[in-house]
Amino acid sequence: MRSFGSAGTLGRRRLLAGLGAGAAVLATAGCARGTSTAAVPGMASISTDNGSWDDGYRRAGRALKPLTGYGLRPMSNPSAIAYRQVTQMTLQTSRASDIIKWGCGYELKSLARGGELTDLSRLWGRYEQRGWARPAQRASMAYRGKVYGIPLYETYYVLFYNKRVFARLNLGEPATWEELLHCAAVLKRNGVTPFVATQTGSWPAYEWFQELVSKLDPDFYVALMAGRATYTDAVARRALDIWQDFVRRGWMTPPDYDQTNGAAGLKSGQVGMFLHGTWQAQGLNDAGMRPGRDYGAFILPTVGKSARPTVITESAVLAVPRSATTHAAGMANVGAWLAPPVQRAWTDYLQDSSANPVVRPGNPVVAGLKERITRDRVTRLIRFGEASPPNLVQGNTQDLAAFMTHQTSADATLRSMAERAADEWAAWKRDES
Repeated sequence: MRSFGSAGTLGRRRLLAGLGAGAAVLATAGCARGTSTAAVPGMASISTDNGSWDDGYRRAGRALKPLTGYGLRPMSNPSAIAYRQVTQMTLQTSRASDIIKWGCGYELKSLARGGELTDLSRLWGRYEQRGWARPAQRASMAYRGKVYGIPLYETYYVLFYNKRVFARLNLGEPATWEELLHCAAVLKRNGVTPFVATQTGSWPAYEWFQELVSKLDPDFYVALMAGRATYTDAVARRALDIWQDFVRRGWMTPPDYDQTNGAAGLKSGQVGMFLHGTWQAQGLNDAGMRPGRDYGAFILPTVGKSARPTVITESAVLAVPRSATTHAAGMANVGAWLAPPVQRAWTDYLQDSSANPVVRPGNPVVAGLKERITRDRVTRLIRFGEASPPNLVQGNTQDLAAFMTHQTSADATLRSMAERAADEWAAWKRDES
């Protein structure tokens, strides 16, 4: 899982209140898969919340070592909540890891404003000069003008589809909203559930919301995420109406569908399309599906012809604590992270896209998506999970989950989200003062 949205963000105002008796227990749990942040010659420690990527970090470390003199030693914590809490606590000690994985956008801003992260602005400037970073991405890596994170990857939210099922039913990859609806209707008539949709795991509840809102009106999506529009506006209501209509037609999986079965469901033809980040390509490959032959992927078409094409984009970041045990090692490896040899080793493992614009993904489906996004100048929009203050994201994700499970109506859901947005944006601004 690549989301911090499944766990609530303590934030600095809540973190300090929670550093009591539980701190020692959490600190003990914090190195569930590691041993210690103590310096190891020739290695930089990296704290992460995803142990399944440990081998990928080691591969990237082998590519880094000739460039920096340091490999990577992953220290992963399988509990997202414990990882967040332990990381925030250790930043205030002299025992922090050399590098930490975190979310971008407001996730990063929430951490950076505590003052425990290293300013990476010079590194970012060098990346931009070499053409290894997109200037437009800087804002999601920065807080108050200074850069505190380097992108770990770049993933796109797209619809994966079973090419063999589509061919059997004489369906093509939909390029318009009308063609998408036609595909869904044909799939349903032939006993295939058109779309995966689930709130299991919490954060997936916002996937369809972000897609529908952004494909109706991308400018509204940007304004909504920034607190300049309200959730009770007409665009958000129309998005939920479309969503409800898909459910009524039987076009979506039940809300308790286990997302980890999505790859198997797509392979078997039980589902026809799977909305997810392009990092899901690794899961499809592992399920025995071949990119370009068994599965393809496309960006959800705009609902109206007037809307410009956009794609929801996600990236975690690598940050260097000021109190890193081996600060020089952390800075060296983060400073070479976007180098093409490192990115090829890393993204070939992930089967995803690199944040470096000049590095072509090894997966041909993902490579085609990246080329199209660049060629057609598709606007990249930051993912819902990182686009607003973390406490707002967490609460509104829970509201969307309740909507999916029919516990609340569309109007009640949007009213609750709007009220929370007003409160949490006010709280964010108070904390900034």
